[in-house]
Amino acid sequence: MAARHLIIGGGTAGMNAIRTIREEEGERSEIVLVSAERPYSRMVLPYYLDRSIAESHVFTATPRVLADWGVKAQVGRRATALDTKANVCTLDDGTTVEYDDCLIATGSSAVKAPVDGADGRGVHSFWTLDEARAVLAEIGPGSHVVMVGAGFIAFTILNSILALGATLTIVEVAPRILPRMIDDAGAKLVEDWLTKHGVRIRTGVKLTGIEDAKGRKRLRFAAGGDILCDVVIMATGIKTNLEWLKGSGVTVNRGVVVDDHLRSSVRNVYAAGDIAEGRDLITGEPAVHAIEPTAQEHGRVAGANMAGKDVGYRGSLIVNIVEVCHLDVASFGAWDDAKAEAASGVKPDRPAYRKLLWRGDRLTGAIILGPSSDIWTTNDVGMLKGLVQSGVSLARFKAHLKRNPFDVKPAFIASKTTSALLPETILGRPSKAPGNTPVAV
Repeated sequence: MAARHLIIGGGTAGMNAIRTIREEEGERSEIVLVSAERPYSRMVLPYYLDRSIAESHVFTATPRVLADWGVKAQVGRRATALDTKANVCTLDDGTTVEYDDCLIATGSSAVKAPVDGADGRGVHSFWTLDEARAVLAEIGPGSHVVMVGAGFIAFTILNSILALGATLTIVEVAPRILPRMIDDAGAKLVEDWLTKHGVRIRTGVKLTGIEDAKGRKRLRFAAGGDILCDVVIMATGIKTNLEWLKGSGVTVNRGVVVDDHLRSSVRNVYAAGDIAEGRDLITGEPAVHAIEPTAQEHGRVAGANMAGKDVGYRGSLIVNIVEVCHLDVASFGAWDDAKAEAASGVKPDRPAYRKLLWRGDRLTGAIILGPSSDIWTTNDVGMLKGLVQSGVSLARFKAHLKRNPFDVKPAFIASKTTSALLPETILGRPSKAPGNTPVAV
């Protein structure tokens, strides 16, 4: 009898798991997908917002593709309970799905700041396609947009808002922008750059309420003047979609606790993506990495193991890369490790900044920013990520790199980092798509 796989969640992790099961299995299995939304890529929503792509290009798998993959799709349905003893999942319409193994990949949801008026008209999150549609309907040339939150999610849509001809004000409760991505020195350079490009920034402010004001929105703060605007976007964080697992017997900490094969505490239940708490590649500690590259890798490892392979996973690397007004900003690994040796360099006129963090002779974290037009910025982003990811010994180059953090290329080439990384595909082989179907990203 064919194996019955249940995939709960149609995001990056779920779609990569489906694709990998079809690539790796010896005998055709049954796959049921339960997804609250049609499968689409959250990472392309900023391009949909600025009208660079049509809505049809947001989707990663059409009904035709899912049918070609032999997937029974329950789109528009949510899982509400998992009975891991009976191997049955209950959906929100009361129907049940039996499985031999299942993958939990239910991702995250946006969280609005807990202030009066946060649920009112003209106040949006930007996380789902529906939310993106609502934002797009309200922003036009001359609109004044206030972004509440200055983290990675906010910065992914900054360019799109400006491209629509809107003016932008960013307010952040932390003392600086990008508090979970770069350090004080880097944040200061980015803030100056954005100010130069017409973006207004207020940090260290506490939002206390949002009111209607003659068709506009008024934001009130604990200190400082009010702000009047047309549209408010809340980019104040995300929470993992885990509540429905209560009583399932699956061990949950910050996420579903998984081993190096992405199995949960229940052997035939896997977890991947934002909701999985797995090994951090640099620290070795359990961590939740709610980022696209981790979801992609998790999906492929879980899918291979569900197909009967034996694939271990070294752990995920925290990676944040964003471009704002043609300035590249990136951080990798343990970029905020207070106990690491650190060396930094700055060229404020460009502006450009590097910070390298060390444990022994290994580069364990890095921050980099510089103009997108500078080829050395683009190259160095990739090289620094490679050095952190590979963990190669840089003993011969450490003194030089500490003196010259902008001179990364010789160490990258001489340490043979490329040859260390090239054979290291997640499944131990090149990636491929089944038949002529598009690759799900």
